[in-house]
Amino acid sequence: MVGSIEVMNRNLYSNGGVQNGNGLEEKLDELRRLLGKADGDPLRIVGVGAGAWGSVFAALLQDSYGQFREKVQIRIWRRAGKAVDRATAEHLFEVINSREDVLRRLIRRCAYLKYVEARLGDRTLYADEILKDGFCLNMIETPLCPLKVVTNLQEAVWDADIVVNGLPSTETRDVFEEISHYWKERLTVPIIISLAKGIEAALQPVPHIITPTQMINRATGIPMDNILYLGGPNIASEIYNKEYANARICGAEKWRKPVAKFLRQPHFVVWDNSDLVTHEVMGGLKNVYAIGA
Repeated sequence: MVGSIEVMNRNLYSNGGVQNGNGLEEKLDELRRLLGKADGDPLRIVGVGAGAWGSVFAALLQDSYGQFREKVQIRIWRRAGKAVDRATAEHLFEVINSREDVLRRLIRRCAYLKYVEARLGDRTLYADEILKDGFCLNMIETPLCPLKVVTNLQEAVWDADIVVNGLPSTETRDVFEEISHYWKERLTVPIIISLAKGIEAALQPVPHIITPTQMINRATGIPMDNILYLGGPNIASEIYNKEYANARICGAEKWRKPVAKFLRQPHFVVWDNSDLVTHEVMGGLKNVYAIGA
């Protein structure tokens, strides 16, 4: 239209980069529509497990979609009570003071003093409280955006539309067996995206392997059509620092294609593939091959 001016929405990343906001809301609206979300009912995305990759994954979504607060809620669950040791607290303080943007953010949030006290040994920090400020205990040197952290598993997952499994494969079964108790009265079936790498060996009735998505299926009864696997040759800190990476999301076509579109970013290219088992098994074996090489 003559005389019209197109204004491009731009979203400032917490790590200083700038993302073009065009298309994000459209992708969010499309996924909401496919999930049958009504106006005023936000899409609820929950990360379960707060290791490096699980935390970065939640932070990427928060950086991209957190601006649409009426349409999406993003939170992450981790266990409470893990104390930060003195050496880590001192290192954390150094990282904070080396990043002006992070320092200013903590001061604005009235959260800086506790890091001063922890450095002096006058206070104990806990992993869940520093994650709220954007610090993953496994990845101190890469500050993330602030995250909504929940330490009660039932509160975290009971109404989730999308659950992201950021747990190690060794913990996946136990946690999702607990989650299954909170989903007994659910009327809707959530989508589960598993980031876990690893396989489990079983001997009965014949020798076979069990992948994390199969563990989730058996623990919860969620159909495999609603369980996806995301994997690739990725390093969590590099992805958050906007270094180029790619991954594949695998599973049934019904969800893998719209979810791939939802996750795709200029620096993080997400392809989709139907062969879930092969990709998941190779994700579990890649480190074995790397050590052997």
